[in-house]
Amino acid sequence: MKTLKKTLKKESGSLLEPQFTDEDKAREYLEAMRWPEGPICPHCGLIGEAYKIVRKEPDLEALKLTRKRYRKPQKGLWKCAGCKKQFTVTVKTIFEDSHIPLHKWLLAIHLLCSSKKGMSAHQLMRNLGIKQYKSAWFMAHRIRYAMTGELPEKMSGIVEADETYVGGKARNKHRQAVKPGVRAQDFASPFDNKAAVFSIVQRGGKVYSRHIERVTADNLKDVLDSVVETDAHLMTDTGVLWAKSTGRKHSLVNHSSDEYVRYEEGVTVTTNTVEGYFATLKRGINGVYHHVGRKHLHRYLSEFDFRYNGRKDTDGERALEALKGFDGKRLMYRDS
Repeated sequence: MKTLKKTLKKESGSLLEPQFTDEDKAREYLEAMRWPEGPICPHCGLIGEAYKIVRKEPDLEALKLTRKRYRKPQKGLWKCAGCKKQFTVTVKTIFEDSHIPLHKWLLAIHLLCSSKKGMSAHQLMRNLGIKQYKSAWFMAHRIRYAMTGELPEKMSGIVEADETYVGGKARNKHRQAVKPGVRAQDFASPFDNKAAVFSIVQRGGKVYSRHIERVTADNLKDVLDSVVETDAHLMTDTGVLWAKSTGRKHSLVNHSSDEYVRYEEGVTVTTNTVEGYFATLKRGINGVYHHVGRKHLHRYLSEFDFRYNGRKDTDGERALEALKGFDGKRLMYRDS
């Protein structure tokens, strides 16, 4: 256990690490990460009072004579001395009841954390040797669920905010059918049938993104109040939604007049930081995922936020950080 604790602190950036290729090493790796002080029963919470169950290999010749059913011994099985219930390291995690081997799970987490613009489920299916697309798709969604988390504290200092829209252009879509007796809309908005994303970036810090069904000044202000301190310096564009006061020091950049950056009292007034985040988000959705449904958009935003917030970490450190979020999270296919 001590040697495994040391390996957890090391850089695990190589795809030839033993936890990525060997099932037993992957299980030991997860046990050392989830239970650094000894096994914890997920049913009653008792710490260090569980013992490992080791079943002996049966005599296959004797089983043939008695015609009894052979039950393959389960590896990594523990039993709590308090509640007498059995469990493994995958219980009450994103890995629970998964038929995909653990070492492939760890490799998928590393690939998603090291790919700046994400990795499609089809590519995961090919690289990991998974037979069905829906298995790889659900696997990626559970990893994104593990990446979901709240900001440790509200943003302060210089904060940039902006909204963008995800979806194809109207001219590239087929003409939508209308009901009989209903006249088609002559001048549809370019943002019709698009999903709005509102992102807030602390300059030099973290990002927080949220899918908003209806973009209004009140909705944007509610998001700001939940993640940004009142003494922060807010920087946005000159959109009409920002006409309403946010109660903070507010600087505007007039993009319609080709103004993208200016200097006031030694402070750089710009929204280029949040625009740069949008560039990565758009390239990932357009170039890798191609299409993202509205009901799943928040999962993809969690993925891109997670990688951006860990942009200064190595690939191995980012994967370790993602693994810290798998405990206590269970996502069913019907709820994905």
